[in-house]
Amino acid sequence: MRARNEGTAWGPGTFAVLASLLGLGLWMQRQPLLDILDIAGRDQEQTYILLVPFVAAWLLWLRRSRFRYIRFRPSFTGPAAVILGSLMSWWGFESGTQIAWHAGAGLALVGVVLSMTGLEPLRQFAPVFGVLVLALPVPGVLRQAIALPLQTMATVVTHSMLELCGVAATRYANMLVINGQEIAVGEACNGLRMVFAFTLVVYAFAFSVPLKLSTRVILIALSPIMALVCNVIRLVPTSVFYGYGTASGAEWFHTMTGWLMLPVALVILVRLLRLLTWLELPVAQFRLANQ
Repeated sequence: MRARNEGTAWGPGTFAVLASLLGLGLWMQRQPLLDILDIAGRDQEQTYILLVPFVAAWLLWLRRSRFRYIRFRPSFTGPAAVILGSLMSWWGFESGTQIAWHAGAGLALVGVVLSMTGLEPLRQFAPVFGVLVLALPVPGVLRQAIALPLQTMATVVTHSMLELCGVAATRYANMLVINGQEIAVGEACNGLRMVFAFTLVVYAFAFSVPLKLSTRVILIALSPIMALVCNVIRLVPTSVFYGYGTASGAEWFHTMTGWLMLPVALVILVRLLRLLTWLELPVAQFRLANQ
């Protein structure tokens, strides 16, 4: 006889119940979910949100062998999460707290799954649930707290690199002047989009290869620094284009090089791991299944 806490195998009936509950949950939480999609589509600084479902699907696919551990195991934890998430979402909407409105909807949907499975999915697919946090739009206060230091750092480092390369440039606060042309580095190129996009890329990389948890934490913690480095690599030639070329040419160069920074970030990650390996530091696990 199978132990009660081990659950039972899934059948057509239990799958149908789960699908129905998820459909009902999506319908009930459609307003905050649609609001997230709307923000991701119109706010250039948060377009990375559109990539989160693809990263989550990729991480889930890598761990597909773990589905055999997910059995039909009804639990009161799920309904509790649904109630808590629904209350959080309601309070967020009524109080104008956007992050609570969105996060509560996500928690309620997770609770729907847990009501049929218990906590096992959280244990087996923790990285998948973790990346979904990045789908929550960043509140304006937090965005400003991140953007302002980035504006200053991007401008200072870019100015220093230009002088190192022999390009005459003058800095006024977060603005550079090259050949009489003013370049608002701080406002237009603060790298806020790159920070969150890089965090998403680093997260996907860290949980796609068999690394130790400490190594993953280090890589994710370094993602803002890598974003700043890549942003400066992009800004130095862009500033020269603005100063000695045409504005349209500089804007085209700035846009095109933005797409190249993610591959550059992957190269940096690979090189960093090789450096840690060369230093004989323990960075890798033996198998992905042990992550």
